[in-house]
Amino acid sequence: MSERYPTRTFQQRKQAPAEQTNAESYYYLKQMAAKTPMVVVLNDGEEVRGWIEWYDKNCLKVNRERGPNLLIPKTSIKYLFKQQEEDAFRGGNR
Repeated sequence: MSERYPTRTFQQRKQAPAEQTNAESYYYLKQMAAKTPMVVVLNDGEEVRGWIEWYDKNCLKVNRERGPNLLIPKTSIKYLFKQQEEDAFRGGNR
C-alpha cells in the first residue's frame, strides 16, 4: 500500500531570525529607570560618564553631573558598561 500512496515529505524552511529582539530596548529601559551611572566609550577612546535619559533608533541622551548633557549618535559608540562594573570590566588594573 505504501508503494501506491507514497507519503510526501515536506521540508520546513527555517524562519529568518527576528529583525529585532528588543534586548537593546530592555537594557536601556532598565538602566534609565534606575538612573544607573554608565560609562560610554566612544570610537576614538573618549569616555563619557553619566546616566541614560532617553534613547531612540539612532542616539542616546546622556545626562552628566559635570558638564552639559550630550546627545550621542549610536554610530559613535564603541561600547558602554555600568560604572560600578568598571574594575571588573577593565580587569582590575586601576
